[in-house]
Amino acid sequence: MESAIKTVVTTFLQSSRGKENLDSKTFQKLIQKQLCGVMEDTNSSSAIKEMQRGLDENKDGKVSFQEYLTLIGYIASSISQSKTGQQTTTTS
Repeated sequence: MESAIKTVVTTFLQSSRGKENLDSKTFQKLIQKQLCGVMEDTNSSSAIKEMQRGLDENKDGKVSFQEYLTLIGYIASSISQSKTGQQTTTTS
């Protein structure tokens, strides 16, 4: 588990080039390169932009580390639910 946590942090830091946030272009590259195996529509710019808007809690047009962790948590939860046979529920 320690290795997985380090990978999540390192991936963000490498993608953001040490900055606190991922801009739209960088976020899109991260999704397309790192998460294409566990997410759908990773080749769709409009789907990724919509995802970014949904994650961007402070509406600054960027994805912070905390907002990125929200995405990682959602993906981890979806994988867990699919492995246990539970339905994924969407909350607004």
